[in-house]
Amino acid sequence: MSHEQSDQERVESRAHLLPEEAAVGSDDPQAQADAILTESDIREEDRNVAPDTVLEHRTSDQTATPIEPPD
Repeated sequence: MSHEQSDQERVESRAHLLPEEAAVGSDDPQAQADAILTESDIREEDRNVAPDTVLEHRTSDQTATPIEPPD
């Protein structure tokens, strides 16, 4: 099986619309599947490519302001 055949099989498999996609319809499920899989492959290669992807490393002390008990 060639690389192109496996890509084509992936597109054909993904072109079957999910229930949410079927509810709104698609003018070209094949093109939509190809675009989704291409973007997915790019993100898989470089996890920092996705829009708004920011991995923060904070402790719980840095995420919430502690509430002081009343005196």
